[in-house]
Amino acid sequence: MKKHVFFFGNGKSEGRPEMRSLLGGKGAGLAGMTNAKLPVPPGFTIATTACKLFFDNGFNFPQNIKNESVRALNKLQKLLGQKFGSITNPLFLSVRSGGLVSMPGMMDTILNLGMNDKTVEALARKSNNSKFAYDCYRRFIQMFGNVVMKVPKESFDGILDKQKKRRGITADSELGVEDLKKIVGQYKQVILKEKRQSLPQDPIKQLDMARDAVFYSWYNPRAKVYRRLNKIPENLGTAVNVQVMVFGNMGSDSGTGVGFTRNPSTGDKEFYGEFLMNAQGEDVVAGVRTPLPIAGLKKKMPKVYAQLKSITSNLERHYKDMQDFEFTIQNKILYMLQTRVAKRTGIAAVKLAVDMVKEGLITKEEAVSRVEPSQLDQFLHPVLGETKQFKVVAKGLPASPGAGVGRIVLTADEAVRQSKNNPVILVRAETTPDDIHGMESATGILTSRGGMTSHAAVVTRGMGKCCVVGCSNLEINTKSKVLKIGSCNLKEGDWVSLDGSSGRVFVGKVPVNSADLLNKELSKFMKWVDSFRKLKIRANADIPRDAKIARQFGAEGIGLCRTEHMFFSADRLPYMQEMIMSCKESTDAKKMAYYKKARLRSLSKLLPMQRKDFMGLFKAMRGLPVTIRLLDPPLHEFLPKREELMVEIASLEVKKGNIKKIISKKKLLEVINGLHELNPMLGMRGCRLGNIYPEITEMQARAIFEAACQCKKQGIRVFPEVMVPLAGDVRELKIQKEIIDRVAQDIFSQKKLNIKYLVGTMVELPAAALSASEIAKEADFFSFGTNDLTQTTFGLSRDDCGKIINAYLQNKVWQSDPFQVLDKKRVGRLVEIGTKEGRLGRSNLKVGICGEHGGDPASIEFFSKLGLNYVSCSAYRVPIARLASAQAELRRKQ
Repeated sequence: MKKHVFFFGNGKSEGRPEMRSLLGGKGAGLAGMTNAKLPVPPGFTIATTACKLFFDNGFNFPQNIKNESVRALNKLQKLLGQKFGSITNPLFLSVRSGGLVSMPGMMDTILNLGMNDKTVEALARKSNNSKFAYDCYRRFIQMFGNVVMKVPKESFDGILDKQKKRRGITADSELGVEDLKKIVGQYKQVILKEKRQSLPQDPIKQLDMARDAVFYSWYNPRAKVYRRLNKIPENLGTAVNVQVMVFGNMGSDSGTGVGFTRNPSTGDKEFYGEFLMNAQGEDVVAGVRTPLPIAGLKKKMPKVYAQLKSITSNLERHYKDMQDFEFTIQNKILYMLQTRVAKRTGIAAVKLAVDMVKEGLITKEEAVSRVEPSQLDQFLHPVLGETKQFKVVAKGLPASPGAGVGRIVLTADEAVRQSKNNPVILVRAETTPDDIHGMESATGILTSRGGMTSHAAVVTRGMGKCCVVGCSNLEINTKSKVLKIGSCNLKEGDWVSLDGSSGRVFVGKVPVNSADLLNKELSKFMKWVDSFRKLKIRANADIPRDAKIARQFGAEGIGLCRTEHMFFSADRLPYMQEMIMSCKESTDAKKMAYYKKARLRSLSKLLPMQRKDFMGLFKAMRGLPVTIRLLDPPLHEFLPKREELMVEIASLEVKKGNIKKIISKKKLLEVINGLHELNPMLGMRGCRLGNIYPEITEMQARAIFEAACQCKKQGIRVFPEVMVPLAGDVRELKIQKEIIDRVAQDIFSQKKLNIKYLVGTMVELPAAALSASEIAKEADFFSFGTNDLTQTTFGLSRDDCGKIINAYLQNKVWQSDPFQVLDKKRVGRLVEIGTKEGRLGRSNLKVGICGEHGGDPASIEFFSKLGLNYVSCSAYRVPIARLASAQAELRRKQ
């Protein structure tokens, strides 16, 4: 039968370090240390397979695994000459979780297992220390009562605090044996009162209940959240490590601690950690007492310190990575309780990778594979400093990393005004394109609605600003200029701080640490990254400043310039609105000619502005390809909201206001009503707009090619790529391409210049992917707009689906948000079909990605396997995409 329980002890282990998927990280570490003859308390590991069987069998532990556990326990008793539950020479155990992937603090532990009214007296006699024995019993009841029997921790804390107050002491260690006996009695009464059952006195029953509780903790709320945030699969399960107790609370010659072989924050090569004398493990991590730096152990116990340093250094050399270790000292004897690969900051991860290559521990390939792509964010954005003294009032979705600290403003206009004097945080229910000026002025954005690819999320990531979205307990009253976050009431002008990497919202002005863009280790590391990858990385950038930032971060071109973002500024919006006012239809030829003339007049005012925009982008990129998407959104987005305008007109009429103003507003409403669509995402937008009003496409094409010619005359290399949005049929693209080619040839003839350019399309409809071989005959390139392709495939609006996605993730309908991680089964299949059939229609077809998935590591691996030419993402995700691409290539080679 398949083995599920693995014994370790006396220098031998039935498991091996490479059996991580079975033993979990902690169990694999214990097996490795045992086989290396290190001082590890013996025990046994119940494998992750048992956890899965436990849940599959309706929360019942299979009998064959129970039998294996009994045999392992008997072997442990025989090895030590002690008996579990004995009243003369009792054995005590610890029960700890240990998943394949480390989840610090997320799951549960029970120490001092086997304690009861009789074994506590046996321990007191054996140790000749009643205070120590009852301290262990007190700890066991509290931990078992809370973790296994689900008695709130606060019920126990109150008793402990009252006893200390009664005695006039502050530290737990100052309690006497009679105090502890009293507390033990009260703890047992709490359990009886709250659970209507007594604390189990049978050690075997305690072990069974503790083991099951650790399995149950795999699905506790904090563990589920941690897995979701860190993309850890739900189906891995946890192992259970049952180990002989060693006691760090046995007196002044005993203690416990945790440490790292290097500094996990900076990566510096220093012995790093904390310890406490006369304490158990939870005292160090729970903050019950202030621990001491591990260097202090050298003075207290120099031999133990030297042994610990030697052991952990050897462990790092053996595992070729920084180790996170736990230890206990019992009567001056050192015991190793854990070693595992340590969690670290992004800055430390890169330094460790570079240093360990220098030290000959790992290869460059291993160094590049070892750093998580998301960890590079910490180099690119300012981050919050120390937050302990500040109150967390809410937690939303971490939409754009970094720190945002400023005064609350509730409108975009107010953000512009107030940002001249102070940094501001723009707080909205949700943002719209109309808010772009306020978003530009703000240091961070906080919204109550929206998801990770909502307008706020996408735009702020492109800007490199901090953003927290979907903060559901945020209530905003723009009229009274106040907001409520949970139980906290704030007003416009109050300071708040956002952590865009975790989604936390703090009240007050948290200090900010600046980004480290000139880090020498990062520079060296990224050179290695680029030497391994094949997939090109471009950036989504709409303005020269973003393009320059993208180049600094290693972008190899612009994969998406969204021209609609260029028309929302105060100096351009009136001309855009003027042009839209003439987008009318009539059966009268004269009226149609008049409307067209009016449109051309407005477009002629926008032409020089667009030309200047494109010149700025070409100059910033200097010879790298620049993909410019023609106007895409519905025209009504540039106009006031229909309902708001109706209210304004009604108000003016009631007040008998300015007649001319009322007439003007009514004309505007007439246009808006004409453009109104029930579902504008599927209406008059993209190439449909340019095909019905070709003069819009002509103006944009003229601006692109005139800008390109001016740059070339100035000695600046240019390579424009004109992208037609939303073409679902080859004829739609063909009409647009004919306009673009005609305008280009006219300008080249006038300027006596010739510039190489491409005309392609944005594939964002299933119809386009399914007719790719036809469309490719007219397209020089495809760029998959995976945001809209996901929307049109699922029939789901990314701006309105926050509640749906959250519910689906919680109910495991979906494993991940399809707007964050590409849905390979359906959307990915369309990308695959579009790429293969597109290259059948045009063998040299260049294919890229310009949706948000272009910056997601898991999605990049899929795109790399498909043989795409490039992905494009926001400037601040370029380094992440570069690393993800290199790692995908290394995995493919392996």
